[in-house]
Amino acid sequence: MVEAKNMCMRYSKCGDNALEDISFFIDRGEFVFFVGSSGAGKSTLLKLIIREIKPTEGELKVFGRDVGRLPRHRLPYLRRNIGMVFQDFRLIEDRTAFDNVAFAMMVTGATRREIRKRVPHVLGLVGLQDKAETRVCDLSGGELQRVGLARAIANRPAMIIADEPTGNLDPGTTFDIMNLLRSINLRGTTVLVATHNRDIVDRFKKRVLYLEGGKLVGDEQKGIYTHVH
Repeated sequence: MVEAKNMCMRYSKCGDNALEDISFFIDRGEFVFFVGSSGAGKSTLLKLIIREIKPTEGELKVFGRDVGRLPRHRLPYLRRNIGMVFQDFRLIEDRTAFDNVAFAMMVTGATRREIRKRVPHVLGLVGLQDKAETRVCDLSGGELQRVGLARAIANRPAMIIADEPTGNLDPGTTFDIMNLLRSINLRGTTVLVATHNRDIVDRFKKRVLYLEGGKLVGDEQKGIYTHVH
């Protein structure tokens, strides 16, 4: 699903590496946490996977294709298979929950009929069937992130990438969102979560990739956050 080989990322020619000699393999259907302090390289790694940026050296394959060499016209295909969940939600505030999820489907060419059928289904999966016609500016933080999750899974992606998805949420809501991600994973979707929330990493006991100063310093099945010093 995702394979990195001796991958480096440098933002400027004479700058330090944001990522240095990173190698790992993530299989289909895994649930993986990327952990590390601010500046460890978590967000850079996610940007590479969705091909916002290209590796400076080494190789990164996503769905079996080298993303560094992927032509621009193939990018929509790559991104259609990846659902993104953000810390700051990135929703259209004056539109309803339904509209936000529908928009994600519309841009990938879904028909009106598909949208009418699929959107209520995914809103139901995240427990928001009663909020479909509520404008997102009237929703709570937890509800906003549920809309974000519904939008991410609307196109049935093979992989969900969540960048600090619980950073703006209280502890109770945080675990609700993480449980939703776990249930999405149990249906077969690969889930990658970048976080510095110790509690959720320790409680969920999933595979953990530890980043420190741009280097991969640990990779543990059923890991806990405390590995990072």
